[in-house]
Amino acid sequence: MTLPGFPAPGIDVAELIVVRHGQSLSNELLIAANEAGASEVSGLPARDAEVPLSARGQREAAAVGRWAVSLDAPPDLVVASPYLRAQHTAQAAVDALTAAGRPPEFRLDDRLRDREIGILTLLPEAALRAAFPEEVARREATGFLYYRPPGGEAHTDMAVRLRSFLADLARVASGRRVLLVAHDSVVVMLRYVIEGLVEADVAAIAAAGGIKNASVTRWEWQGSGLRLTDFNDVRHLA
Repeated sequence: MTLPGFPAPGIDVAELIVVRHGQSLSNELLIAANEAGASEVSGLPARDAEVPLSARGQREAAAVGRWAVSLDAPPDLVVASPYLRAQHTAQAAVDALTAAGRPPEFRLDDRLRDREIGILTLLPEAALRAAFPEEVARREATGFLYYRPPGGEAHTDMAVRLRSFLADLARVASGRRVLLVAHDSVVVMLRYVIEGLVEADVAAIAAAGGIKNASVTRWEWQGSGLRLTDFNDVRHLA
């Protein structure tokens, strides 16, 4: 019988919440490009790290702020990816909590950045299949967890940096309530690391439709470890 992997030990925060950033301009334009079968996406900054929120994403970030204030025990530490779309979503929560008289500590950490996909960055699916058919075939053969595009990262590479981040978090945030604001791939790989998931689990999460913009995933400390209590929850956006 195959057993699951070992969950990450010793992350004894009272609560760990990770929110995916609100819709970014690249999310919006890539969706439109894929629906149109376009060969390129225009109107974006040269660097993925500098892509801002879309108008919808700004509304979603504001909703995240209202949700954070509504919590009986809101986070007292907020850590965000340095990418603008994550920073701006996190700042909305920090600003709302501060206005409510509950200002959290706010930090950025590069280990929460989005997955780097190298030569495939911001390519619509039609353009990817036309320009790099061998990469599409290699991606499909290698699978979600282990595929590493040229110049980019495999999801397992992300797991290494997230283990490092969580080890540091455990040292400085014992007993605290922590909010992370990051990216869809970070949400998935935090589940992989924290819960000791295996490849089939991660593939099932990816196949289920992806991590929604501004969604909430939450773990609570229960006795000897963190237990998942919410996943991909967007009720606060209603």
